[in-house]
Amino acid sequence: MMYTKSLGLLLAALIVTGCADKGTTDAPKSETAQQPEKKNEVASKEEHAPHGSGPNGGVVFDLGKYHAEFTVDHPKHECMILFIGNDEKTPVAVTAKELTLTTKETKTKEGKVVPPMTVKLFPQDETDGKATKFLGTDPGIGNVADFEGTVLGEVDGKPSQGEFKE
Repeated sequence: MMYTKSLGLLLAALIVTGCADKGTTDAPKSETAQQPEKKNEVASKEEHAPHGSGPNGGVVFDLGKYHAEFTVDHPKHECMILFIGNDEKTPVAVTAKELTLTTKETKTKEGKVVPPMTVKLFPQDETDGKATKFLGTDPGIGNVADFEGTVLGEVDGKPSQGEFKE
């Protein structure tokens, strides 16, 4: 009987001691491991420089893991998305069947309201299933205004999204 009580107390002491050691040892390691990751995420966002003009004079923005340029040809009622490299000048071919561009309501300099648009853009220079240029048309693009919106699509097999503002 005394042997059973001693064994029970010893077992209880080991369990309590073992749990306390594991908790104090593991907690700092996981906190320490997570803190640098958070710092790296913040640092990478801060290090991302603002974009300049693209090779065609358009606005450059992030589209998924790529850079892209948004340009408008008002007389043709046409807009183009050009995928470009990190240098923001060199075209980069991607795999995508189509992109969807949506714009917010805007106004021309004269004050005319340009309603929101949804424009499908299709590859124009496709070679081996990849393209750099995607074009779409809409009568609203003929309005000379500063456009702002979102581009969505599956690029290189992954859902991608980017926001632009002229």
